[in-house]
Amino acid sequence: MSSLNLDDFTDLIERPDGGVRRDAEARRERQIVPPGALGRLDELGEWLAGAQSAVPVRTIEHPRVVLFAGDHGIAELGVSARPAGTAAELVREVLEGGRPVSVLARRFGVPVRVVDMALDCPPEALPGEVTRHRVRRGSGRIDIEDALTLEEAEAAFLAGVAVADEEADSGTDLVVLGDVSVGGTTAAGVLIAALCGTDASVVTGRGGQAIDDLAWMRKCAAIRDALRRARPVLGEQLRLLATVGGADLAAITGFLLQSAVRKLPVILDGVVVAACALVGQRIAFRAPDWWLAGQSSGEPGQAKALDRMALEPLLDHGVTVGEGAGALLALPLVQAAAALAAELPEKPEVSEKPEDSGELEADGEPEISGGSEVSGALEKDGEPEFSAGLDKDSVPDKDGVPTTDGAPEKEA
Repeated sequence: MSSLNLDDFTDLIERPDGGVRRDAEARRERQIVPPGALGRLDELGEWLAGAQSAVPVRTIEHPRVVLFAGDHGIAELGVSARPAGTAAELVREVLEGGRPVSVLARRFGVPVRVVDMALDCPPEALPGEVTRHRVRRGSGRIDIEDALTLEEAEAAFLAGVAVADEEADSGTDLVVLGDVSVGGTTAAGVLIAALCGTDASVVTGRGGQAIDDLAWMRKCAAIRDALRRARPVLGEQLRLLATVGGADLAAITGFLLQSAVRKLPVILDGVVVAACALVGQRIAFRAPDWWLAGQSSGEPGQAKALDRMALEPLLDHGVTVGEGAGALLALPLVQAAAALAAELPEKPEVSEKPEDSGELEADGEPEISGGSEVSGALEKDGEPEFSAGLDKDSVPDKDGVPTTDGAPEKEA
């Protein structure tokens, strides 16, 4: 029996500050660009304000990519385009800078951290900083056996919690979260199908490196068989991860929940991370408020999980490679939203009392300025002063005929 009480996360995780978010919305109303003109960047800026409890928003200065790695025994059934037990090769390529996530991280100036939880290789094959949290070598074949023991699942979960604490304590202000695995999308499909109450075929995708139709059918059958083993333990999330998950998936779940406790925003990558997020939501319903869906990977299981958590992907660009690459592409969008929210100036204040167009004279009568001269200004005696064209004695009478000395002028 596990000594870990997952219910504690329900009490520990708070929602982002709603009052601060409303202040951010009010500030947005005062900025020079009309609200709505920046599209989803407005929403992201306000979300970040609530997550940071800060108005104006602090710009994202110290992001980090965190990747949890593991091999899955289910890959022995040929459900992946890569051979079983070869995730360590991917990890080496990430560390050496040859994978897409490495190239993008280098371009964006973002450090990458890889955490080995269950790679099927000797620990000395990789740097000690990568392997120090390892729980076991590989995971069980989930269609016929548990992926982990309950004790291993707890250790992996707590390792994820520890990594989240390390990142928060080191000053990381946003995490791009991904996985490096072989067979991981199959385990993710089982978790999503179990938690969403759907069939295997609904969540079975082609994986990061697309598989052919025969491999897809093998994968669908593997998810179906593992799903039968998952349903009896649906009410116990740690046991569910031990039964049909894996050490990397348990660690990702722990990382997500502790990040929400520490108020550390996370951008989710593909279907594996989405499956773990769905488990995390079952444990603590407020946790998804701290996460962003970075991208739509095209995996049906990911779409199902994100829909259940009401998370809308920031990007939909068809990147299926995994390893956090798709979510990393969303990072500049989030950074742009933070910069705009923080740095756009506010509109100048408008004077409450408009200036008078004409000044009043001391006696209260308006002063007539040049440009609209009045030809018939009043004289002191109240009679009009006449300008050129008519003299004083040629004023029309009531019939419109000019008179001289008060009598009608005779015709010649």
